[in-house]
Amino acid sequence: MKNITKRFPGVVALDNVNLSVERGEVHSLCGENGAGKSTLMKVLNGVYKADEGEIFFDGKKVDVKSPHKAQQLGLSIIFQELNLVNSLSIAENIFLGRLKKNRFGKILWKEIYEDSANLLAHIGCKLNPKNEVGRLSVSQKQMVEIAKALSFNSKIIIMDEPSATLTEKEVKNLYQIIHELKSKNITVIYISHKMDEIFDLSDRVTVLRDGKAIETMNISETSREDIINKMVGRDMDHAFPNRTSEEGAPVLKIENLFIAGKLDNINFVLKKGEVLSIAGLVGAGRTELLRAIFGADKIDSGKIFLNDKEININSPIDAIENGIALLNEDRKEEGLVLNFSVAENITAAKLDSITELGFLKKSVEKNIAKKYIDNLSIKTPGINQKCINLSGGNQQKVALAKWLYSNAEILMLDEPTRGIDVGAKQEIYLIINELVKQGKSIILVSSEMPEVLALSDRIIVLHEGKIKGEFDNKNKQVTSEQILHYAIG
Repeated sequence: MKNITKRFPGVVALDNVNLSVERGEVHSLCGENGAGKSTLMKVLNGVYKADEGEIFFDGKKVDVKSPHKAQQLGLSIIFQELNLVNSLSIAENIFLGRLKKNRFGKILWKEIYEDSANLLAHIGCKLNPKNEVGRLSVSQKQMVEIAKALSFNSKIIIMDEPSATLTEKEVKNLYQIIHELKSKNITVIYISHKMDEIFDLSDRVTVLRDGKAIETMNISETSREDIINKMVGRDMDHAFPNRTSEEGAPVLKIENLFIAGKLDNINFVLKKGEVLSIAGLVGAGRTELLRAIFGADKIDSGKIFLNDKEININSPIDAIENGIALLNEDRKEEGLVLNFSVAENITAAKLDSITELGFLKKSVEKNIAKKYIDNLSIKTPGINQKCINLSGGNQQKVALAKWLYSNAEILMLDEPTRGIDVGAKQEIYLIINELVKQGKSIILVSSEMPEVLALSDRIIVLHEGKIKGEFDNKNKQVTSEQILHYAIG
């Protein structure tokens, strides 16, 4: 890719970017949210048309007019949000739009199933091609996407944050598949915020910042600190900023909370001005617990006390009115209205504060939005930009701004830094510290163990919907081994 420039209204997303990848290598793309990684790959895959620049493939200049043209050339992209039809079978998804037929127009199902099985076997996957995609796990769906890419005889496969929603075991399986692709001389362009993955998998890495390509390096000749410094344009002295902890009185008490098949008699107390982490493996009930407290899921039995007074939370509206907020794990589906503007999303949970006689006071909304855009360093061309056009990290900041404006006293943060770069992560950590300093209380769910250990004052460990252990972590002495001991039951 040579001198690629791409402009959107109010922003230069790519500024004269050059990228070269070699046959059979794993080439990682790094950069903060909004740096231009996904935009560059969408230009390569024909989703976007570059305003300037050229693309050369196998030594020849090509015009990638569409994703279909990219597939014909041997370029495939696996997006972070997988593009599969849940109601169709694995085989139908792999050959979607190009099912084999005989000369009479009859679909050759036997050949389709055989070809699908061979493609799946190619990556060590034993799924039945007749299985419905909607019944698969996220990692299994990813296998289907990879098999689909191979069905086009792809020479380059682009993976955008492929491990974001995978368990540790599933990530290991992904590693094996990538090594298998590499052994077959297939190039993988790998976008990730996780430094471990970049150093485990990559041959080379290219760093983008503010729409510019900063540098391409051999992975054996660089370090984490060097990559991070190039990503953010400054030294990152402390991944986790220090915070002094002052324990206050109990603000939230959960008593015998029970949801059949999900949560089993949960009891705990949250104190004023503390960070309480809910740890556990995927499926342990962490998200279910937050949703139950927030009124998003109906509880079968149990009590919730706020400042020693029992309250009834039958819906998220009840929770919001009681000063309880939930930053959802899935910001795109549940955290934001993507087709609404930044301003409209920020004020969504507290509309009564910007209305008069049933009319929105747009000037007030504008000032509120500008305040939070500045405070949280949200990268957006303006307050009227639709959230669907923001990067993942900036979408997360808008979702967080919504709850900060609602002035909640208890913030439940479910995977607040998932899919966010190191610079934005540190900004989120600073916000958490500031909230605690103001006397707010935080319940944190995170799959990143260093995050749990560094941010928490106390840690509760769930296993199969039950609390198995609790740790005081004010002195930051708890280890991942201790937590894992209880997390596995």
